[in-house]
Amino acid sequence: MRGASLLLTLTPAAAIAADAPAPVYDWAGLYVGASLGAGFPLHEGGEFQAAAGFPSRAYDLYARSPMRPGVTVGAQAGYNWQSGAVVWGFETDLSLLDGRRPPIGAFPASPAYPYPPVFSLNAWPNANYFASIRGRAGLARDRALFYLTGGVAAGGAYGPATLSIGGAAFEAGHSQSSRMKYAVGAGFEYAFADNWSGRAEYLFLSQSLNTQGFDNGEGQVYVSRVANENHLVRFGLNYHFGEQNRIPGAIHYGQSHGIGQNGGASRDDGGGEEQYSVHGQTTNVVQAYPKFPAAYDGPNSFPSHGKADVGSTSNIFMGVRLWEGGAVYLNPEIDAGYGLANSVGAASYVNGAVAKVGRAAPYMRFQRYFLRQIIGLDSSTTERAADEGARNEVLESTQNQISGRVDKDRIIVTLGKFAVGDVFDDNVYAHDPTTGFLNFAFNSMGAFDYAADSWGYTNGLAVEWKQDWWTARGGVFQLSTIPNGEEIEPVLFRQFMAVAEFEARYELLGQPGAIKFLAYGDNGYLNKVDDAIRYAFVTGEFPPTVDSIRKRSVKTGGGVNIKQQLMPHLGFFLRASMADGRFETVDYTDIDRTVSFGLVAGGTLWGRDDDEIGGGLAFSGLSGARVNYFGLGGLSVYIGDGALAYAGEKNLETYYKVGFGKNLDATFDYQLLVNPAHNSARGPVNVFGLRLRAAF
Repeated sequence: MRGASLLLTLTPAAAIAADAPAPVYDWAGLYVGASLGAGFPLHEGGEFQAAAGFPSRAYDLYARSPMRPGVTVGAQAGYNWQSGAVVWGFETDLSLLDGRRPPIGAFPASPAYPYPPVFSLNAWPNANYFASIRGRAGLARDRALFYLTGGVAAGGAYGPATLSIGGAAFEAGHSQSSRMKYAVGAGFEYAFADNWSGRAEYLFLSQSLNTQGFDNGEGQVYVSRVANENHLVRFGLNYHFGEQNRIPGAIHYGQSHGIGQNGGASRDDGGGEEQYSVHGQTTNVVQAYPKFPAAYDGPNSFPSHGKADVGSTSNIFMGVRLWEGGAVYLNPEIDAGYGLANSVGAASYVNGAVAKVGRAAPYMRFQRYFLRQIIGLDSSTTERAADEGARNEVLESTQNQISGRVDKDRIIVTLGKFAVGDVFDDNVYAHDPTTGFLNFAFNSMGAFDYAADSWGYTNGLAVEWKQDWWTARGGVFQLSTIPNGEEIEPVLFRQFMAVAEFEARYELLGQPGAIKFLAYGDNGYLNKVDDAIRYAFVTGEFPPTVDSIRKRSVKTGGGVNIKQQLMPHLGFFLRASMADGRFETVDYTDIDRTVSFGLVAGGTLWGRDDDEIGGGLAFSGLSGARVNYFGLGGLSVYIGDGALAYAGEKNLETYYKVGFGKNLDATFDYQLLVNPAHNSARGPVNVFGLRLRAAF
């Protein structure tokens, strides 16, 4: 009877459980994974059109390039949002793509050439990879997801090559692409476990029309244009972190919890530290100036008839906690448009929010990828553990930072590709051109000629030692291959920068402040400006150029950086710096000495919490050697008017930012440039700007 009663009791419950709907799989949150597949190229390469210096197209050449299916293997990371059955998000990936080869060897030439009609080609390997940032949108049916995807791609450039015919050698550099590179496709994904899914995906990948110009140095040019397009079929495996972005368990100071850092004070909410951080931002800037007085215009001048330009940057900031105190970060970026006057015309350039390398079509790059390790210095001290609130602090979840409690006294090690300004020369009142001042003069020391590629990033190592009232920082970073070049020096310590900074924090009349002292040295192949001038007089080749006789040198400089709160929501900043003006500009801008200062006020003072107003003045100058160089018509990174009536450049900037919540704002900006490019024969220039920014 007891068995029968138990059976009768359990039967309705079992029936109810059987009738209950199965739980719906949640696709929301961060995921990372890997993929493997095949690529199928569409077009053969090898047509070389006779262009400048040839009498007709009868001299065209043809060479078939090997084209075959190849393997593609790579990694991806993305983030999903979900509402009901609708799933949307973004994904970024990086994959090797084998299959396409440049034409190498001997080929029949045009009959227009004398016997024997043969030409040969020799080429460096192509950039056989692709990367992308793509949007995704699809429909989920529990553990099954059908989706469409599309976005901007990168990679696939053709390497330098040599074409030889009739005793002449035609040289070509890396291919250039004038059209947008993109990837579009569709896929099916199935979650076979709580945190794991498998996928099958098709992509059409267009890596644009690769164009190369082959020049023999005697006025004859061949042009090669090859459409680089592929069908991709690949299969992948993803690990899903889930939308509940917390490491489980309460945090107690000095105790380790899985892959999280040592926490701070005990928490009573049962929550933990973030497992990952995902943020995004898009910034669009339009700037214009009217006609202004000028005695002349030069190659690197603001055109005096007036100009307007639009540029944008869009970023994804992703970070994943790996172990206690350690996290890895990735920052893909899409750039489009141009800085004002294509990023020349002023030493203190007017727009730091868009890429210096302007292009009409959007293009993608991985600007940052780095590992950061935080090492707490208090957790092993029992006496300090009792004073938890005073000995630790909470890092907020923001771009390239995962939230969680850390020791106030700590060492921070950052290794990988990032910007020198991510660690050095920070100032809470003037540092980020996407939210505050736009002009170079106010966001960094003007004479801090720091290591960077043309986009402002480089490979390096930085170490910070943070104590109660001071922080010491040091770093080593690779210079670009040539000053202000697009490529980072690939050989460690062949061309590099060493930098050190000491920060002291204090209170003045009850208000917090800080002062930083910075020194650096650029060790690489640089040109002394006086040597370039002497070389021009000896050879008679004017204007002089700093590209002529570079040799290993060390350029030094340094400065001071002050931030001071005057009252809550009102602060003052000041920077002053100097550099060794005997040398050319390495990777930053054309300034040898500068001072800048200003005020920034938060909208809380007038009842608008998300608004902000700022204003600043900057004064900069050049060394005597550089004055002579520009006076003879020399060019540099940002300036060069063809002549120079020297006077120090002066900059004024003021802005008002209207906030529509924390993640959407519009900024109205005005800049006055007196003696732009250190030239009293031109200007003043009135620059008006509008910046629109959205973030999550």
